[in-house]
Amino acid sequence: MSPGTSHLVEILLPTETGKGQPIGKDWFDGFLKELTDRFGGATSFLRAPGQGLWRSGGGTEKDSIAVVEVMVEEIDSSYWQTLRERLERELSQDEVVIRAQEIRRL
Repeated sequence: MSPGTSHLVEILLPTETGKGQPIGKDWFDGFLKELTDRFGGATSFLRAPGQGLWRSGGGTEKDSIAVVEVMVEEIDSSYWQTLRERLERELSQDEVVIRAQEIRRL
């Protein structure tokens, strides 16, 4: 990747499926390999999952998340939307957040 402007794509993944089943290290390793094969590299933060809280209906829900990051030169919105929809199905989630921000490599 050349110096200059690129994008950091962050994928926020639950550590359990929507059905309460833990998502194993093998699944995360396979997902990281898939992204590495496509983009030439990916980074995962699995050992210290983040904790998320949000309001839902009349209560508060809690989730543990892992973050996977990929740096890309251009955003292919169609690819990321398809990936998000696949992850939501695979992991039984109402929503998987995939977000991107423009970065300048120094």
